[in-house]
Amino acid sequence: MVKGIAMITLNADHLKLIKEHGQKDYPHECCGFILGVLSQDGTKLTEEIYPIDNSREESAQHNRFLIDPKEFIKVENYARKNHLDVVGIYHSHPDHPAKPSQFDLDHAWPVYSYVIVSVQQGQAGDLLSWEMRPDRSGFEAENIKEI
Repeated sequence: MVKGIAMITLNADHLKLIKEHGQKDYPHECCGFILGVLSQDGTKLTEEIYPIDNSREESAQHNRFLIDPKEFIKVENYARKNHLDVVGIYHSHPDHPAKPSQFDLDHAWPVYSYVIVSVQQGQAGDLLSWEMRPDRSGFEAENIKEI
């Protein structure tokens, strides 16, 4: 863990759910929400993983995901009702590294964690987290604290 870098907590069940979702949706990208709270020190404390369906047209799902705006509203309402916030989004990269693409950067929002799992030939591999720089010029690696 590197001091001064953003951090998100994920437990073994959270990690397992994200990886299994990536494997299940392979060779398409999976996606979902990370719900939790933001601590005083800026750490994102994950409470729940909320998988959703990739709404992108099927011909593009192999390298893109889309979250339906109605689904986003539904998840935000669910989170609010449960005293949580959306603290991040996860998705998979089928047969590609767990590093954000330019497309990911173009569609990212500040402060959110972007957890990416690499799924190589149907098997989940590296799982990394990223946070967009305040100037939107790129992403910085985010520490994952397994709890």
